[in-house]
Amino acid sequence: MPEITLEQADKMVDWALNHALERGLRPITCCVTNSNAALKVFKAQEETPMMRYELCYGKAFAALALGRSTSLIRARAEDRPLFHQYLEHHSHGKLFPEKGGMLIRDDEGTIVGALAVTGATADQDEEVAAETIRACGFKTDEDVVGIVRNARVTMD
Repeated sequence: MPEITLEQADKMVDWALNHALERGLRPITCCVTNSNAALKVFKAQEETPMMRYELCYGKAFAALALGRSTSLIRARAEDRPLFHQYLEHHSHGKLFPEKGGMLIRDDEGTIVGALAVTGATADQDEEVAAETIRACGFKTDEDVVGIVRNARVTMD
């Protein structure tokens, strides 16, 4: 199974932090995991508050666990709170369904990891995540809708 390399993950996290700085966003953190949710890289800009690692990793974990971006997971959690409570309990609190967590896909659409951003607004976190994935030569779910069956970009 293809996996994201440490070098690729490091490049992605650096790109995200620099991009957020250029945009003048609040201090962010970013992490990349492999497709089994093993942490590859985590970095935080200066002056990020406590708990950012947990939030950031929780977004990446949620995207991988449910096979979709955390913005879709968040929407589903609002529609199906009992389902979300079950997932939260059985993941031992690892899921954080807030915008900013996305699957990283290769050119064939295979999931090679997840990237998460936290610290700016939810929409900005999501934007930086998608922009980072694409800028570093990978694809998001939206980019592979016509290529793979399991790319989820709607609530279905």
